[in-house]
Amino acid sequence: MTSARLEVWTRDDCRQVHHASLSVLAETGVEIKHAAARELLAAAGAKVDGTRVRIGANVVDKALASAPTHFQIKPRPACAGRAGADGAAVAGGAESGAPAALPLTPLEMKLGHTYFGTGPDCLYTRDCDTGERRRARLDDVEGMAALCEKLPNIDFVMSMGLPADVSSDIDDVSQFGAMLAGTRKPIVISSAHDGEPLRTMREMASLCGEAESFACLTMASPPLSHDHEAIDKAIVCAELGVPLVLAPAPSAGSTGPSSIAGCVVVGNAEVLSGLAVHQLANPGAPFVYGTGMGAMNMRTAVDAYVVPESFLGEQAACDLARHYGLPCWSYAACSDSKILDEQYALEVGVTTMLGALSRATLLHDVGYLEAGLQSSAAGIVLGDEIAGFARAFLKDVATDDEALAVEEINAVGPGGNHLARPYTRTHHRGFWHPSLIDQTVYDRWHAAGATTLRERLDARTIELRAVPRAHVLGDDVRAQLAQLIDRHPA
Repeated sequence: MTSARLEVWTRDDCRQVHHASLSVLAETGVEIKHAAARELLAAAGAKVDGTRVRIGANVVDKALASAPTHFQIKPRPACAGRAGADGAAVAGGAESGAPAALPLTPLEMKLGHTYFGTGPDCLYTRDCDTGERRRARLDDVEGMAALCEKLPNIDFVMSMGLPADVSSDIDDVSQFGAMLAGTRKPIVISSAHDGEPLRTMREMASLCGEAESFACLTMASPPLSHDHEAIDKAIVCAELGVPLVLAPAPSAGSTGPSSIAGCVVVGNAEVLSGLAVHQLANPGAPFVYGTGMGAMNMRTAVDAYVVPESFLGEQAACDLARHYGLPCWSYAACSDSKILDEQYALEVGVTTMLGALSRATLLHDVGYLEAGLQSSAAGIVLGDEIAGFARAFLKDVATDDEALAVEEINAVGPGGNHLARPYTRTHHRGFWHPSLIDQTVYDRWHAAGATTLRERLDARTIELRAVPRAHVLGDDVRAQLAQLIDRHPA
């Protein structure tokens, strides 16, 4: 192994947990509150008794065998558009004075690749101008997506707000339209509805230049239950070829046993049963193994985000995903703090590094405060900085001749100096350099204003928001997106 990685469970441990999960699925089963899904499972040999479905190992094995180990989620082009109804070209552009758009490449969804992104559906946001905590609005969704477009270490975008100014019947398609307007980066949508909105979203993404530029997150209902909406999204995702992220969320002591391994067994059974439905609906459809585990504080009755047991359980689930050969989903750069304070900085640093070392494929929730109830633009900017640190730490440490630099060492010799050497000029730019974290000497820091990290973070966020957008949808495209949202059935 030439790069840093955490590991909780060995292959033997993963096999043992897998067999425990199969035992739960075969003996106790799961609740599947979706008639078509139950029919698929029954036809495959599962035992169906009302809404309770007991799933044998053969069904799970076939699902694991057909799920792809590698696929892509693509960005959208810089000038998004296509021919309109009258045949005229509709396209996007950039605001006056905008810098060149960042070059984007597809997310390679396979083991060994790690990407950072924001999170979904916060009820509240920290207002960038007033600093107040208030309900999220649709313009916050677009604004934070546009901010993510400018940040090099944010690879995919989620809504960061459940807009209070939009009808709940169309909140998901409205969020999706706002994110399309703000960024070209791949999107992961989270919806409280069934799978039908995904059909509209695919049209919207196609209108903006790339139908295969988004994935859908759905979650089980712990313990051992899938509601109609979640399973319907799984089936429609399979039908459309939209990558499905299926994440569990058992909490130790409430919806799961007071055992890290036991909670992972519950979550694994939920993911494997959802995968079985998904692959029966369309074998080979793209799937992402989700990790998730809470640990309720019995003194406060709060299911906090940043506790060691949660991240330990999520790491163990990442080991399972690696055992199965599937791309996986986990957490990074999130906090339980209510404001951007010292606790926030500490927790974002810790969770970013834990998430990165898990080697999960998609790491979400960058910019979360208050255990996912609140989002922050400044939090995204800080998360981008620390994700850059983590990404540098994840680099392969090569041992080829160029990296070992024996000739360079011998050429300089004892007591020499590498400072003016061509080797240094060639390689030093590959080292990480911060933009917010201060690494100067005291006198230079003091002469520059003796600023705190929070002061530099606020200034940087204001600066980034003021930079003209390199990605702007044309008026015609926006109008067509609005038409698709308006015609979406409530």
